[in-house]
Amino acid sequence: MTTAFGDAQTRLLEFFNAAVAAAHPSTCVPPNLPEVPAGGRIIIVGAGKAAAAMAQATEKHYTARGEGGSISGFVTTRHGFGLPTELIEVIEAGHPVPDENSISSAQRALELAASAGANDLVLCLLSGGASALWAAPVDGVTFDMKQALTRDLLRSGARISEINCVRKHLSRIKGGRLAAAANGKELLTLAISDVPHDSPDAIGSGPTVADPTTLADARAILALYRITPPAEIAAALQDPENETPLPGSDALSRSRYQLAARPMVSLEAAAKLAVAAGYRADILGDSLEGEARDVAAFHAAMAHNAKQRGDRVALMSGGELTVTVRGTGSGGPNQEYALGLAVALDGADGIYGIACDTDGTDGGIGKPDDPAGALILPDTVKRAADHGIDAVTFLKNNDSTGFFRGIGDLVMPGPTQTNVNDFRVILVDP
Repeated sequence: MTTAFGDAQTRLLEFFNAAVAAAHPSTCVPPNLPEVPAGGRIIIVGAGKAAAAMAQATEKHYTARGEGGSISGFVTTRHGFGLPTELIEVIEAGHPVPDENSISSAQRALELAASAGANDLVLCLLSGGASALWAAPVDGVTFDMKQALTRDLLRSGARISEINCVRKHLSRIKGGRLAAAANGKELLTLAISDVPHDSPDAIGSGPTVADPTTLADARAILALYRITPPAEIAAALQDPENETPLPGSDALSRSRYQLAARPMVSLEAAAKLAVAAGYRADILGDSLEGEARDVAAFHAAMAHNAKQRGDRVALMSGGELTVTVRGTGSGGPNQEYALGLAVALDGADGIYGIACDTDGTDGGIGKPDDPAGALILPDTVKRAADHGIDAVTFLKNNDSTGFFRGIGDLVMPGPTQTNVNDFRVILVDP
């Protein structure tokens, strides 16, 4: 690797770190925390990949104000993402596939919200990943059934919004049902967004807000991806009792929602560094969706065109891409995007890239040391070929992790304690 390549690699990693820092709970949570209600307490529930750090920041804030005795509760985060706390308990559960802890913590959250007194405030600390971390199947549907359906949806290439629609209508906590459990008590949700357009009903499957989707929508999604569910799930998706609270529902009249961090803020933080380094920063959007390799090919064409024009530009984007699994390899959408980009760029000089999930893990097997993504350099494909690794073959097999591991270009920061979705940058340096 030449010095120039090394400089670009360092710069790309600095951009990623800046994006993560802008959305870290220690930065974004304290300014948004509410006052302790007069004559009452703050009862905390929460779930998501950022939940442990949100809990840490919350208890530090109130302890510093001498109000630590007025807060209590618990949050649920992904296995390996826990952090030490004193006042707010942290529980670890399964992600992306729920486990038994997901069930017990969801039930506990419902009960804790229902226990709020007339002067109490329920504070929900919410971030991406909560959909799997809080799993409370509706009557007649077992945990194993819902777990198997989640796997089928993940493998089908369904968008996260579609997966969440189905989850909501098979859950007793999602789609506004946690807020309904508070029985009209005041509830504030403080959320870190990881979804397109920062839609509250999509973050963590919207446990505290009205749900614009319906049982009919959930049935249509399974039909679209040709998934035939067990009879019990099919029956549950026909049962009107499993319809989620609609907009305007009285049960949600005292439920408020506040964003603490969102993907665009992270992209803007990285863009400032890019401008300072002499690049024009073009933010393509924070809500991009689509098949990872197809989006990568489109972005590669944009980079080629920018190079031909002589533009020194940083093409930045966020959102959550998908992978339709046809092979037997391993990897997530960021790594598949990176491999697709490397193939499409075909060794073009002066073009570099990074694609990482801001939570620190991209696909993988649910371990905290899974890769977050990968780097793309002008010699990526050539170095791989020198090691007997063919980029196109690995892409066809959906084995982006195997490809980048073979050449040492995986990005592996470990849990970042936040989650504002995917982060991608292509640097064009003619």
